[in-house]
Amino acid sequence: MKACAPGKVILSGEHAVVYGAQAIAIAIRKHTYVSFSPITESNSISTLFSGISSGFHYPLHALSALKSKLDTRFDAFVQGDLPIQKILSQPDDLLMYTLSALVHHLPVVPGRRSRSSYLPVPGRLSSESELPLGAGMGSSASAIAATLVLFENLLDKPLSAEQRFELVRFCERLQHGKGSAIDAAAVTYGGMVQVQQERVKRLDTNIGPGWYWIFTGQPSVSTGECVQFVRQHFATDHTLWDQFSRVTAALADEISHHHSVLELVKENHQLLKHIQVVPDSAVALIEALEAAGGAAKISGAGAHRGSFGGLVIAYMPEGDIESALVPFPQYSWGPLEEDRLGARYLND
Repeated sequence: MKACAPGKVILSGEHAVVYGAQAIAIAIRKHTYVSFSPITESNSISTLFSGISSGFHYPLHALSALKSKLDTRFDAFVQGDLPIQKILSQPDDLLMYTLSALVHHLPVVPGRRSRSSYLPVPGRLSSESELPLGAGMGSSASAIAATLVLFENLLDKPLSAEQRFELVRFCERLQHGKGSAIDAAAVTYGGMVQVQQERVKRLDTNIGPGWYWIFTGQPSVSTGECVQFVRQHFATDHTLWDQFSRVTAALADEISHHHSVLELVKENHQLLKHIQVVPDSAVALIEALEAAGGAAKISGAGAHRGSFGGLVIAYMPEGDIESALVPFPQYSWGPLEEDRLGARYLND
């Protein structure tokens, strides 16, 4: 019994989306896989998440209490009494919270004493991911979405895509302080999505060839810290955000018509440099890609200090990106391939 959900990258609109502008993201063909194996002689769900933890045991009867505890910790975070990294005791908590949140979401119907009667049989919940952690590819949202789809099928209680999107956002707030509409939309719906002022629209287009992802290293500042820095220095520059919005709209339009977007990606990069979220190492990489005939930009929050800028996306419809990246052997990279299906169950 297995489900998966894609990761995501932001094509344009990071930071600007905070000020009402649109952002565009796509789901990518790198996935989180979540599987469940029943173990009838147990009374708990055990976890085994590859590369994340060595596993824990969660008694089925205690899942509701786990949700209440983590909700209380989140409230303390909102009040400023607890740092965000203290909400989850271990990474496994996030997916077990997701299961509990799904059960809590389901209505009590005649013939069932309570929502707890929806709980599945005991077993092992396993997870594997192709997404680098901390790379701005939506690994948390992807894992949550895959877990939801899996247990929707196990409980025979399918959600609508809209309900799943809202639950992904709700659960992800424990990881980042606020659930991202961009991440939740991309991993749930798949394909290319537009987000503006919390409204989500799936775009009927595809990204086309010539795109690549490059991971330059996890930033030393959180997304929240970077967003706050930009807010302090640029929040009232309405002309700047209008420029971001124009570039994003033009990028979506040109992609839909299968036109080259080299100049728009370059312009987007310059705007991100202006708000000081592109570290020098990322600037050097992007300049090398431009010299090789391509264009590139930070994808995600970036970083206003430190040596690492997180994820960079490159557009090079012609030319040899592998040769251009020879001076940067420390960076992992690959083609940006679109996933148009979104979160899904794999046993049908």
